[in-house]
Amino acid sequence: MRGARLTALTLTALIFILDQASKLYVLYILELEFRGPLTINPYIDLILVWNRGISYGLFQQHADWGRYGLVLLSVGAAIGLTIWLFRTPVKTIMFGTSLLIGGALGNALDRILYGAVVDFVLLHWQEWQWYVFNVADAAIVAGVLLLLYDSLLGESKRMHAAGNLHTTDRT
Repeated sequence: MRGARLTALTLTALIFILDQASKLYVLYILELEFRGPLTINPYIDLILVWNRGISYGLFQQHADWGRYGLVLLSVGAAIGLTIWLFRTPVKTIMFGTSLLIGGALGNALDRILYGAVVDFVLLHWQEWQWYVFNVADAAIVAGVLLLLYDSLLGESKRMHAAGNLHTTDRT
């Protein structure tokens, strides 16, 4: 389990670094704030959005107390998830929580540095548009999906395996 935890923590750091590096690139190399939207292909644009809220731009915060409240919420969640990561023996939970931690910390640092989260990837098809997101957001979604997978399918597989072990012990 030590190796899996170390890998999960490495994944957390990798997500955090990739998230921050991509945001620095968008802000200071591409200078999207001054340049405007950049079309990558017919389905992806890079466009700078300052998200002062949470997912999907909900609960926009314009006062400092709201901004730092969201930072505290993100850091608190990262601490709780880190405790879960160290207590679980389940690899899918380790990796799911590591993705969530890296994403939460990446977005929290944005709130501290810029007062808002730097979002810049826009997926679209014809008139339909997804919300604008970043690497941290993508990691959070992937982490939630891993945890959902584990809660829906992983637990039943573990229960089934435990049941098979118990029936084998009785013979």
